[in-house]
Amino acid sequence: MPLKMSRPADPSSPLSRCRGLSFALVLAMLGALVTAEPAKAVVELNITQGTIQALPIAIPDFAGDGSVDAQAAREISDVVAGDLRASGLFSPIDQAAFVEKGVGTDAVPRFEDWRVVNAQALVVGRIGSADGRLKAEFRLWDVFSGKQLAGEQFFAQPKEARRIGHIIADSIYERITGEKGYFDTRIVFVDESGPKDKRMKRLAIMDQDGYNVRLLTTGQNLVLTPRFSPSTQEITYMSFEGDTPRVYLLNIETGQKEIVGAFPGMTFAPRFSPDGQQIVMSLEQEGNANLFAMDLRSRRSLQLTSTNAIDTAPCYSPDGRQIVFETDRDGSQQIYVMDADGTNQRRISRGEGSYSTPVWSPRGDLIAFTKRLGGEFLIGVMKPDGTGERILTEGFHNEGPTWAPNGRVLMFFRESPGATGGPKLYTIDLTGYNERQVATPAFGSDPAWSPLIN
Repeated sequence: MPLKMSRPADPSSPLSRCRGLSFALVLAMLGALVTAEPAKAVVELNITQGTIQALPIAIPDFAGDGSVDAQAAREISDVVAGDLRASGLFSPIDQAAFVEKGVGTDAVPRFEDWRVVNAQALVVGRIGSADGRLKAEFRLWDVFSGKQLAGEQFFAQPKEARRIGHIIADSIYERITGEKGYFDTRIVFVDESGPKDKRMKRLAIMDQDGYNVRLLTTGQNLVLTPRFSPSTQEITYMSFEGDTPRVYLLNIETGQKEIVGAFPGMTFAPRFSPDGQQIVMSLEQEGNANLFAMDLRSRRSLQLTSTNAIDTAPCYSPDGRQIVFETDRDGSQQIYVMDADGTNQRRISRGEGSYSTPVWSPRGDLIAFTKRLGGEFLIGVMKPDGTGERILTEGFHNEGPTWAPNGRVLMFFRESPGATGGPKLYTIDLTGYNERQVATPAFGSDPAWSPLIN
């Protein structure tokens, strides 16, 4: 993990005082809602809808100090630019338009040269080495005020060069928007390859931008619904290994694997509690499926639902006090919420069609879901009481939303029709306007977003 040392932004900057409000989103967005939160921060930006005009930002190639080659330094600045561009909030300016060349971290930029190209922000960086590690530093400048907004320094192993870029992008994102970034994260998903009727499914993990893909299972057994632990380097998932499908725990660093509980029937659809100490999952018995929670320390289980229906896809609220899940107890798949001990079960989905795969936002303000209506599969969000339903995207077969750790972006998979079709991963933000495909080596499904690594 990189060691980070910070040089705080110039406190005299007007943008320092307002946490980037005028600089970032009031000028760059239409439809953003701004609410005062004096106890927490000067402002909080609630990016929920509206058309976004991306913020022009200049990111020259990071310089090398002579101890690393120019290409290695350039790769890190390319990662920064790629992350910010993919967020939909920033528009990196074409370097061919730059007037000032070779701007470094030790000098004040010629801001008039950056104003000419309409840059509102400028990022400069330098990469070197120290004691066998990479040393990276960057500065973020407000072009119009001529003030430094942020300056930080990082150390990391050379193999983590791309990760340094993600961490720098997170710092820039947070400084300008006032919210945590989500770039220094990973995605666990099901890698799918082979013919449609004989698809091999393996667990895989990658950086959130699709790089550094690594397979976690061999494909010998079918795997489904991988989910990250919020507190350890573990995932939980369902596997058809052995006679009965079971829920497993897998350490993604060591490869150590273990079964979660010796239940008499099939267990599936697992998910961790927010503190990582429990797993909630479905247990199938006699054609029905009910929800159980298991304490990973004591291995004691608690039955949460008891119906003649299929209760599945449970997900804890961020405070761990409630669980959202899907059930067909009303004749079609609908979304219910209950207290974490199984009490106070109530339906929250009220629209037309069927609802599935509910996932609580890390912010606690929304629940994402898959909705089937009129032959289409839609990805949407609603408030925890079921109000405010809003569809973000629709298509032939969209499914399985998962939240970025800042609660502003969703990833899901979209199946394409036909004999050669298959699932691919996409991201979309809460405005519903910034939809992007995330490249994977083969087909990919069932994504799950990790917390921030650092």
